[in-house]
Amino acid sequence: MFKGKNFLKLIDFSTDEITALLDLAADLKAKKKHGIPHDICRGKNIALIFEKTSTRTRCSFEVAGYDLGMGVTYLDPTGSQIGKKESIADTARVLGRIYDGIEYRGYGQEIVEELGKYAGVPVWNGLTNEFHPTQILADFLTVRERFGTLKGIKLVYCGDARYNMGNSLMVGCAKMGMDFVAAAPEKYFPDKALIAQCEEIAKETGATLSFESDPIKAVENANVIYTDVWVSMGEPYEVWEERIKDLSPYRVTKALMDAAADNAVFMHCLPAFHDLKTTIGKEMGEKFGITEMEVTDEVFESERSIVFDEAENRMHTIKAVMAATLKGAVAE
Repeated sequence: MFKGKNFLKLIDFSTDEITALLDLAADLKAKKKHGIPHDICRGKNIALIFEKTSTRTRCSFEVAGYDLGMGVTYLDPTGSQIGKKESIADTARVLGRIYDGIEYRGYGQEIVEELGKYAGVPVWNGLTNEFHPTQILADFLTVRERFGTLKGIKLVYCGDARYNMGNSLMVGCAKMGMDFVAAAPEKYFPDKALIAQCEEIAKETGATLSFESDPIKAVENANVIYTDVWVSMGEPYEVWEERIKDLSPYRVTKALMDAAADNAVFMHCLPAFHDLKTTIGKEMGEKFGITEMEVTDEVFESERSIVFDEAENRMHTIKAVMAATLKGAVAE
């Protein structure tokens, strides 16, 4: 089903295919928890291209690769000539002759699409400006573990829904028959063309898509309240003031959680600005007089927060993607 394929965005995959990846991830997670070896990709080698650094994505790909028995090469922003001295197409063709799979985390979706076109081996999207498909698999595995299903689950994304997380959650919910709500000012809603695509998918799966500027109304009967940082990597500090002003009403607070369903959980792809214990947090606190941004520390540290289950599942779902595309693995 997957052997030899790229994994670039969820919109490329069917509901059944996404379910199969989640099933495989659950199977591989169980094996790891029980100490059962699953080095089914022994002898293979993968390259990880990181034009944007990351803790969870890098560690997840590296440990998943090692667990599967593979050699792993990490290329940081200074470790590759991609797009500088060497074109993306040429880089893809070189690495494809040396490695069995390539991960890319960086900027435009067109870059990972071009890598996938020319590499001749599976290419995996570790994050682009537009999409973050491995994160959504981790999110959905976590939701399924908590609720036993994805179908009919209401997920509300609070904040800036114009970029990779808002886009990818909307696509994923449409594919899996979930109810997606973007809670944000109208100018922060996802791209209209992508919304139209997702609405067509939703007609087949029974999903619903909603866009709501009233946060309390948005979270009514919600099972999952999800948010992300308000300022993405690489954006200038000048945008912080605007985002804080526009998005503060959408901060995930205890009051917002209490307005959702009784079983509602909080999710965040991390890192989160929920206190002043980071360099950026201290800077923003001093500059804007705030102690938290997209989520309060009270919610982040509460029993309803499942962010660390979600973070762990990055590894298991990434492992499933690599095992499926390199070896055609399926759940046992």
